[in-house]
Amino acid sequence: MSEVIIGVDLGGTRVRAARLDQQLNILAREETLTQDKEGLAATLERIKGLIRSVLPKDGTPVTGIGVSAPGPTNPITGVVVAPPNLKGWHNVPLGDILHEAFDVPVYVGNDANVAGLAEAICGAGRGYRHLIFITLSTGIGSGIIVDGRMLLGKAGLAAEAGHMIMLVGDRVSTLEKEAAGPALARKARARIEKGEKSLMRDLVGGDLNELSGMVVGQAVQQGDPLALDLAREAGFIVGLGMVTLLHTFNPEILLFGGGVSQLGEPLFAPMREAIRQYAIDSSYWEDLRIEPVALGENVSIVGAAALVPTRGGVEDVTEVATKLGMG
Repeated sequence: MSEVIIGVDLGGTRVRAARLDQQLNILAREETLTQDKEGLAATLERIKGLIRSVLPKDGTPVTGIGVSAPGPTNPITGVVVAPPNLKGWHNVPLGDILHEAFDVPVYVGNDANVAGLAEAICGAGRGYRHLIFITLSTGIGSGIIVDGRMLLGKAGLAAEAGHMIMLVGDRVSTLEKEAAGPALARKARARIEKGEKSLMRDLVGGDLNELSGMVVGQAVQQGDPLALDLAREAGFIVGLGMVTLLHTFNPEILLFGGGVSQLGEPLFAPMREAIRQYAIDSSYWEDLRIEPVALGENVSIVGAAALVPTRGGVEDVTEVATKLGMG
């Protein structure tokens, strides 16, 4: 009897759980609202109930459970360290809690790390041994594959590229604070308040408090000069961040996902320009591939499930892909 894997995507708004086959194909999926305001215990029971709803009813064995969790996560201990969008969660031993409830191996990983893992095994990064996944959204997250293995660090807290420190004028900032969706909205709001014209004001009915990264994206698609300028600035800043990653890890491919990445060429053209201009040698970018992700909204569920055959991300991704028939 073929075994199955359970993948869980724990987010600030929703919890999703799925039953997948050994080739990481989704067989069944359920979701519910996280409702973390009800307290840690209630949220944990909700997660357990969702897992039970996708467990096989015919006695098919479960190889293990993989969980994608937001924020710093220790995949070695299974502890969710400090999720930024889950109230009351700090150093929660989620791996042990779920192992006790279901008596199967449980692996827990940071959401951006496991998304990169999924893309490396069965997505746009398949076949590459040196890969960097970047999600540009409300925040900026990353997953880094080095010589076929996920970069974890001493306590599993590595690869937080979005928190790369940079100096902006006389202010210490980060890549995320300068180029994620809220940064685009903040900069747009400030420039409009200073008198610059933009259709973004009309898109929010004159209420600049409603201006979001999504609104900036809509204005970019409509050719708004201010929005296009903000996209170019963000792309250049992201490009500078990528130069640091190229110098540090020398990847074969950069993969981009998340809502801000949907800005397209207004974002990516200046990013490529920054890479070409500031990399110390063209060998860092001449053969570099820059691609969109392939797995869409299921990437976190598939990535969570991929933690099981990779034993928490420590196994070689190309060897695992070959074993799964994806090599």
